[in-house]
Amino acid sequence: MRTEGDFIHINEWLIPLSWLYGIGVGFRNQLFNIGLLKQHDYDIPIISVGNITVGGAGKTPHVEYLIRLLKDKVKVAVLSRGYKRKTHGYVLANDSSTVTDIGDEPYQMKQKYQDVHIAVDKKRVDGIAHITGDAETNDTDVILLDDAFQHRYVKPGINILLVDYHRLIIYDKLLPAGRLREPQSGKNRADIVIITKCPKDLKPMEFRVLTKAMNLYPYQSLYFTTIEYESLTPLFAKEKSTIEKEALEDKHVMLITGIASPKQIIIDLKPHVKEMTTLAFSDHHQFKSKDIMKINETFNAIKGEKIIVTTEKDATRLEQLDGLSEEVKQNLYVLPIKVKFMINQEEEFNDKIIDYVRKNSRNSILVKGKDGHKSKDSHNSGHRPRTISFRDN
Repeated sequence: MRTEGDFIHINEWLIPLSWLYGIGVGFRNQLFNIGLLKQHDYDIPIISVGNITVGGAGKTPHVEYLIRLLKDKVKVAVLSRGYKRKTHGYVLANDSSTVTDIGDEPYQMKQKYQDVHIAVDKKRVDGIAHITGDAETNDTDVILLDDAFQHRYVKPGINILLVDYHRLIIYDKLLPAGRLREPQSGKNRADIVIITKCPKDLKPMEFRVLTKAMNLYPYQSLYFTTIEYESLTPLFAKEKSTIEKEALEDKHVMLITGIASPKQIIIDLKPHVKEMTTLAFSDHHQFKSKDIMKINETFNAIKGEKIIVTTEKDATRLEQLDGLSEEVKQNLYVLPIKVKFMINQEEEFNDKIIDYVRKNSRNSILVKGKDGHKSKDSHNSGHRPRTISFRDN
């Protein structure tokens, strides 16, 4: 079994540069702490999901979890930066939006959740102003901020920090020696901390050790999630049916990834496949003609029963490409993932999120509460804070 922190590599010779980087980050955070840089409060529930580590900690699957939790109860909007998109400023996704318009992760969410407002803006304050003020989106009841833990100009009501089990921040160092965007103390701003990508076979003692090692404050809640894989879905050959990952045991799998850390998916798939060939590209990689040629040639060279597997995020870019061979298209499958809460924490987490939204929403059916009547304060925003934090309770 892999152990916590096992993907961390520290470049010791770069630690002096990390000290300088830390001084700069610490100074910026202090400007926010003393009020010289202004944080904006809002009269609408805002939930931020992010991390303090460069690379993937599972932000998109956790944002999608929140979407599924809330979308049938409230009108949800997601605001993301739209990393590596070709557009600028605020863009609201619609049916004709492309990956280059809004970025791969927002595009993925828009394809899956058509009834949710998906918007992108590097400046989150401007993005929130558009969502709450524009006619197309002013019916929004709650805003989910994707990858905004360092974007301190917005003060969310709930700040969720994701920590990769394999890259625990307590073992890491600041950039460039390690992968931390800010000091470990940054975790103190979180209301909820989730350790993600946990092995499914963690023992009760290991949960207790991790809880102690994270050293959180009483106002912070700690949760653990693991990855669950769903049925493989054909990307191009829509006439083909879905298949389960267990059906890969007699096949040679070519895995294509353009994500921050493909190691976990490799670890999870290997026991279920006959052989594996991996083509790993950088996070949010924009595939070029040479990449398409490499994909075609690599798959063509594999003998016997074979299949191509890729992630949902990579599929958003691969489906836009010209030049993939028909053989590749006929055998290219997407492996969707979802997060699952461990040690029976799901109900507690759900209740905490729903209760926050219920207490602070304007137009939601949640405002009625469990007794079927509206809270006395639910539409009297002048007498209560619309943005709260668990640490204030």
